[in-house]
Amino acid sequence: MNYFEKLNNVNVNDKTEERSGLTYLAWAYAWGELKKLYPMSFYTIYENAEGRFYHHDGKTAWVKTGVTVVDGELKLEHIEYLPVMDYRNKSIPVDSVTSFDVNKAIQRSLTKAVARHGLGLYIYAGEDLPEAERAQETPLKKPKTPPVEPAKVTVIQPEELQKRNAELKHLLEDKGKTMEEYKAIAGDRTVGAMSPDEYIAWYNELNKRWA
Repeated sequence: MNYFEKLNNVNVNDKTEERSGLTYLAWAYAWGELKKLYPMSFYTIYENAEGRFYHHDGKTAWVKTGVTVVDGELKLEHIEYLPVMDYRNKSIPVDSVTSFDVNKAIQRSLTKAVARHGLGLYIYAGEDLPEAERAQETPLKKPKTPPVEPAKVTVIQPEELQKRNAELKHLLEDKGKTMEEYKAIAGDRTVGAMSPDEYIAWYNELNKRWA
């Protein structure tokens, strides 16, 4: 079992809480579980050119964090971008951002960066249980003819689309790529039409391709 599978099999259901219709995993628990399994792991909070712990475009702000898992010779970092938002999950105008807002965004961003390594990732995919426990469950009755499911249409909130666009913009900047180079790879694909799983896979594919 590789490091991702080991982290992905940790059940974090009793460490989550519901707020504004979203499920959150406590940052302290996520970091504690990661360090118990991989004690040499560390995180990075990326500053902007002004030495602040957030970045902005003159209108809104976001944070950039990275979590690096160290397992023997393996040393792998996953980077996460997250808008600085209020309690309604709405982006806060940069002129109104406080240090408290930034600190909350950093903690949430680090938790999601940990999830990219597997710990609690199923929460963001809308799953109820980690893969290992789902595999152990036995259905009480298997229908002879499975029902036909309607076609799934991915609908994301404007804030999520804004977040994705910001992530891709800064990925391009970090990798020294142009929008034309991105479009040549993306083709007809648009991040607004991707499910959370599809978007994470697409982002990781770009990150690996441009490594």
